[in-house]
Amino acid sequence: MVGKQNFLITNIKQNSTLNAIATTRQESITTLNLTNACVLDPDARTTLTPEEAKQFDFFIFGGILGDDPPQKRTFPELTSKLPKATARNLGKAQMSTDTAAYVTHQIVRGKKLSDLKFQNTIEIQLDKNESTILPYQYVLVNDKPMISEELVNYIKKIKGF
Repeated sequence: MVGKQNFLITNIKQNSTLNAIATTRQESITTLNLTNACVLDPDARTTLTPEEAKQFDFFIFGGILGDDPPQKRTFPELTSKLPKATARNLGKAQMSTDTAAYVTHQIVRGKKLSDLKFQNTIEIQLDKNESTILPYQYVLVNDKPMISEELVNYIKKIKGF
């Protein structure tokens, strides 16, 4: 979506398979002293706008997807540890990291959050009798929720749903 050169993943072991798709660092994002950075925090008071988005050099995504309802972990785990960063939201709904990255990319390219359409849950059919619901907000692209086919296939294969 943004290219390997524009994608940094931190807290990653040195020999990670993620090296093929991103720049990786073993250190925590909180130790890198990034300047002109924006933390995407659903509980931030202000929504990211296209005008403001162009001013940032870095966007930090927490990747703290989980419980429904959300436990609001982004602030204590990330935002509070990056006092030089600006916090902005992409609305109040919990998004997957890839959705948040796509939405941010669209905002940087000039779209307002209100210009994008969303779906609040996705139901994935596991077999003819069983399904699972992902209770997160997904952006609609061509009127379909944007979700990786690889992720859908992975969810169908794993046990324990």
